[in-house]
Amino acid sequence: MAVVWIPALLRPLTEGKSQVVVEGETVRAIVEGLEARYPGVAARILDEDRIRPGLSVAVDGAVGHKGLREPVGPESEVHFVPAMTGGA
Repeated sequence: MAVVWIPALLRPLTEGKSQVVVEGETVRAIVEGLEARYPGVAARILDEDRIRPGLSVAVDGAVGHKGLREPVGPESEVHFVPAMTGGA
């Protein structure tokens, strides 16, 4: 099962846990697994049927372009991270 790293802003919904183990072969399945265990998480990650603007998902250290269809392996690490913006 994948290890999902929880950003600080979502930890109140995951009982303060910074990481949880979730089964799923895609990012969508991971989000569904998180929602089943921690109701309200999906609303903070998703905007209708896609990852919220301003939030990125990295699987095994790489930010993919498939969104919720991004594959997740049984030993993967999944990170939901605020997108970085700004600069000069």
